[in-house]
Amino acid sequence: MSDLKTRFDEAVNYIQNAEGDFKPSNELKLEFYGLYKQATEGDVSGKRPGMMDFVGRAKYDAWEKLKGTSSEEAMQKYIDKVEALK
Repeated sequence: MSDLKTRFDEAVNYIQNAEGDFKPSNELKLEFYGLYKQATEGDVSGKRPGMMDFVGRAKYDAWEKLKGTSSEEAMQKYIDKVEALK
C-alpha cells in the first residue's frame, strides 16, 4: 500500500473515531464526505437527488464540486484538512 493511501486511511480513521471536543460543522462534514467519495470512487455519477432529499442533495453537491479532481489529490486534501484540525 502506498504511503499516501496509508496516511489517508489513518486520517479517515481519525475523523470516524474523533472524540472529545471535536464537533465538526455540517459544512465540514460535507467537505470530508466529498473528498472521501472523490478519493475512493472518483467523479460523482447518477442523478442529483430530488428537492425533498435535503441530506442526499447536499452530499451529492459536495461530491460534485470535486469533479475532475484526481484520487491522489483528493486524498492529500483530506489529509491536509485533518492535519489542520489537530
